[in-house]
Amino acid sequence: MGGPLRERDGVRELLAAETERARSGSGGAVLLQGATGTGRTSVLEDAVRDATGRGLRVLRVRCSPEDTGVPFATVLQLLAPVPDFTDLAPDPDDRGSAARLWRLLYAYAAEGPLLLAVDDVHLADAPSRRWLREAVRRIDRLPVLLVAGERNQYDIDPGRAGLARSLPPSLVRTHTIAPLGDTAAAELVHAAFPAAGPDWTAECVRAGAGSPLLLHALLDDLGGPRTDGPAPDGPPPLPDTCAALYPGSYPAAVSWWLNCAGEATAEVARCMAALEEAWPQEPQGTTEVPGTQDTRDTWDRDTWDRDTRDTHGTRDPQGPRDPRHQWAPRDPRDQRTGGGMADPVGPDVARTLAEAAGADPARVAGWLTAMTRIGLLRPDPAGRPRYAHRLLRDAVLTGWPTARREAAHRVAAEALLRRGERVEAVAAHLLRAPGVGLPWALRVLRDAATVAVHDARPGDAARYLRRALDEPLSDDRRQQLLTELGSLEYASADGAVAIARLAEAQHLRAAPRDRVRAAVALGTALVGRGEVTTALEVLRRTEGSLDGHPGLTRTVQTATVLLSDADLATRQETYRRLSESGRHAPELVGTASRALLVRYEATAGLLSAGEAMTRVRALLAEPSDPLAEPFLLGTAAAVAEWADELDEAERLVDRGLAGQHPALLHPMEHALLNTRADIAAARGDVARLIAVRGDGAAIAARAHSGPSNRDAHVLMALVHTGRSEEAGRLAEAFDLSRAPESWELNRFLYARGVQRLAAGDPAGALHDFLECGRRQTAREVLSPVVTPWRTAVAQCRLALGGGQEALALATEELRLARVWNTPRTVGRALRVLGTATGGRRGLHLAEEAVDTLRDAPADAGMELVEALLAHGRQLLAAGERGRARERLREAADLAERKGGLRLLALTEKALREGGSRAQTTVRTGSGALTASERRIAELAAAGRTNTEIADLLHLARRTVETHLTSAYRKLGIRGRAELPAALDRPRSPDAT
Repeated sequence: MGGPLRERDGVRELLAAETERARSGSGGAVLLQGATGTGRTSVLEDAVRDATGRGLRVLRVRCSPEDTGVPFATVLQLLAPVPDFTDLAPDPDDRGSAARLWRLLYAYAAEGPLLLAVDDVHLADAPSRRWLREAVRRIDRLPVLLVAGERNQYDIDPGRAGLARSLPPSLVRTHTIAPLGDTAAAELVHAAFPAAGPDWTAECVRAGAGSPLLLHALLDDLGGPRTDGPAPDGPPPLPDTCAALYPGSYPAAVSWWLNCAGEATAEVARCMAALEEAWPQEPQGTTEVPGTQDTRDTWDRDTWDRDTRDTHGTRDPQGPRDPRHQWAPRDPRDQRTGGGMADPVGPDVARTLAEAAGADPARVAGWLTAMTRIGLLRPDPAGRPRYAHRLLRDAVLTGWPTARREAAHRVAAEALLRRGERVEAVAAHLLRAPGVGLPWALRVLRDAATVAVHDARPGDAARYLRRALDEPLSDDRRQQLLTELGSLEYASADGAVAIARLAEAQHLRAAPRDRVRAAVALGTALVGRGEVTTALEVLRRTEGSLDGHPGLTRTVQTATVLLSDADLATRQETYRRLSESGRHAPELVGTASRALLVRYEATAGLLSAGEAMTRVRALLAEPSDPLAEPFLLGTAAAVAEWADELDEAERLVDRGLAGQHPALLHPMEHALLNTRADIAAARGDVARLIAVRGDGAAIAARAHSGPSNRDAHVLMALVHTGRSEEAGRLAEAFDLSRAPESWELNRFLYARGVQRLAAGDPAGALHDFLECGRRQTAREVLSPVVTPWRTAVAQCRLALGGGQEALALATEELRLARVWNTPRTVGRALRVLGTATGGRRGLHLAEEAVDTLRDAPADAGMELVEALLAHGRQLLAAGERGRARERLREAADLAERKGGLRLLALTEKALREGGSRAQTTVRTGSGALTASERRIAELAAAGRTNTEIADLLHLARRTVETHLTSAYRKLGIRGRAELPAALDRPRSPDAT
């Protein structure tokens, strides 16, 4: 694919001027230097055409490496067209041959102006090069212009001296042909593909790497318009590998470039391409339109930097240390100075590459710098030189043996390890090398997996452990690795493979504790795939193999009880046996299993919150096996959350998650995260709940496995914040008819009922609430502490006109709520019963609900808003408008503070119905404070600490902090130091 020369106007003007000098009888020499592929030959051919048009005769020759051993081969070919040339064979005396050839040229030049065009003069034989140098010294007295093209590129093995090295600068005009700029390259792309977009054009420009040779070859392979056919409608997609290019002009051009560079340089270039495969993936594409910015020197840093996410958990006490304390990752910004790009050739890259290729580090560093300057390499934001495009890197590697690539990666891994580089940088090379067979390799791979787990990248961690299996391993070490690998693969949504790994681990000889870990992980994975019976059988077999280990036996029994929750029939039988054992042989039941019994009795409506917490705290005080502790902490945290002991529940969740082995699958990790979501919901922290929801793709990917408890909380949070459309999409994202049986499905049914009721579909909501109740009753979950479906059904019945049935359901709910006896459950039941009852008794019940929730030891959140709203509505119905507005204003303020936009809208609607003519809540100033906020703010202004205020008012410290934060916002201040002055400001006028 040809075309006009671009960015070559300067050299064309130079050659035109020298041509005119030759015509006037004053000869000269021009040396065209440049890297391979920059277009020296094209410039030389253009000079030949121009000289011919100006009347010069032309003698030309293209040097070849095959002729380097033949004396005067270049000069003989150059002068062959001269009429008097007699094809003289060179004499043994070079000086004699040179003199005869010079006389022949002198005689020919006497007939008229002459252009001598010598391409690739660096390949000329030594006598010819000496002859050409001598000619340069003489032709200034002849009408002769000598134009020679010479490769001038930094190679690992230094080449021969250039043609002009021993010549005075005054005798030869040297011009270096620079790489093609991005603007000119983009013009070539647009000429071939007029319909190409900016991103596609930019990719082609990068793959061309400033070389017209490579760019034309790529465009030929991509099928640009030719003279014999019309242009295609649009460009084809740029492939990831050269194997997809046809007819293969681009990889052939890269291969030619490597051949020109020599074996040593080609080896370094290929090692560079291989090692780059182990570096973090480069950003793809660009938003810059080629021609407006040269992209060779910069990349968008924002597309490169990777965010790290905090996760809970530390290394298992028996596992390897946390390698992050030894292998500190380097921030790419540490390699920058003065706000600009650091030296693109860092010493570590050059040294590693030199070791991998077996080359001189100084020459490798120089080569990297030179290749970066001409555009074949481009620095990334970390300062590392990379090939300009993935296709260029792939072309460099084409045909290189796999064994050689693997050897380069192993050498690089060893070099980085010696220099103390971060562990994942070393492991990235080991991933591309066969088994090393030395202890350091296994240690590096396991430490890299640990770092990846802590950074919430289970897929990367699994890759490291898969590679670790290629190292020599004992049975017990292989069993540990398989257990961790299966756990990580399950976390990466590869359930079938994970179960196969964990099953393999089950059949290897290992210590009893490791067998228990593997069994619990396998059981958890099987339950997640709906194979509950198989999971329980695995645990029972493991339990039978633990003779002499009573503590481990009890741990497996606890895991069996917990995982039985996934199957209704198995659950009932398992808890029946556990209850009998607890009555007749309590010494055989571990503390964690006893905690599960407390949880079961709490949900069955058999004991109060106070009694449950007393028993749980006693169990927490008993010594327990480390493997059983997660079960105990997770169960205790759930009971504490139900009992409105939210601070204690949160501490237990944190302890439980911190004790989890970060690379082992465990059922309590999921349970603890669920409890964390329950705590946020109990506090009305809707913003936190919405923040952790997955995107649509993530939800769709697990739609077949059914919704989770966190999905239920997110759904209700969306409803509370008034995001009805998003809530509707999430509610319909799961096919509940195909979802496996679980308590999480029941929780989602309840949440979908809330969404449907808020959307004005009480009939649909009633169906969901009744189905939730049916399923929960079948599971013997009767207490309203988890899913208060009776009050929800009562509300739907009221909306549909079934007051008597609503009254019966609300009455039963209150009875069960008083058994558990926490303000949240009792207050909710009182609120709905008051609405169902109506009249003076209903008003009394609604007021009792507000008082109960207001005095709750934990933040009652949205429950208090709903109670205030219900009481306000009943006061309006009773004609007590003043009290009604007071209740409704408090409800509106609390709803606004909690982000409950739906309830805020309902409250303000009720206020308008009650006679308020404008905005009802005082949004700013001291008059905007609720009674609770003012009381807490005044104590803080008086110098009391948050802990002192909490103790004085019998509140949780978090509740105090929440009220103070709201007070600061309303008062327009930043902290408690400004409270005294802010509280003295006059009250804002009441808008009503």
